[in-house]
Amino acid sequence: MEMHGSIVAFDTRLGTCAVRWTDAGVASVRLPSPRTAALPRLGETANVPAAILEAIDGIVAVLDGAAIDLRFVALAEGGIERFGRDVYAATRTIPAGSIATYGDIARAIGRLDGAREVGAALARNPFPIIVPCHRVVGANGKLTGFSAPGGLATKRRMLELEGAPGYGQQVLFG
Repeated sequence: MEMHGSIVAFDTRLGTCAVRWTDAGVASVRLPSPRTAALPRLGETANVPAAILEAIDGIVAVLDGAAIDLRFVALAEGGIERFGRDVYAATRTIPAGSIATYGDIARAIGRLDGAREVGAALARNPFPIIVPCHRVVGANGKLTGFSAPGGLATKRRMLELEGAPGYGQQVLFG
């Protein structure tokens, strides 16, 4: 029987991540931090639903560089406003190893001048990797705005792990 609001941690190339879920689907993904390291580990916790195990396998695969489309993962979006859900749906269409700009996402949802609002919605993204906000960059291609643990260094590392063009090299001149 599935427990409501369960959480489990698991290892990835990025570090220890975690997924929290409800009966509706994945409720949040946590990127590596001291807090995720202290959570119950996959293999130590019983009753992890098959759909959540598939989501975890997908997250691990993406961070291993596989071009996996995670749109099959059901999200528990009950408390998220319509605009945020639209932004997350558009962001989920960005293929692994690719990038889009905040303006691209705004245009995709019909908000031509909504790049800043898109950025604000992605800053609140509870589903990193599944909703790949790390694939969204500034209009000039610069890495901007990543509120997850590790900030822009984590965003860059995630793009490197996926093999996104231009993000596997060290920056010599900033």
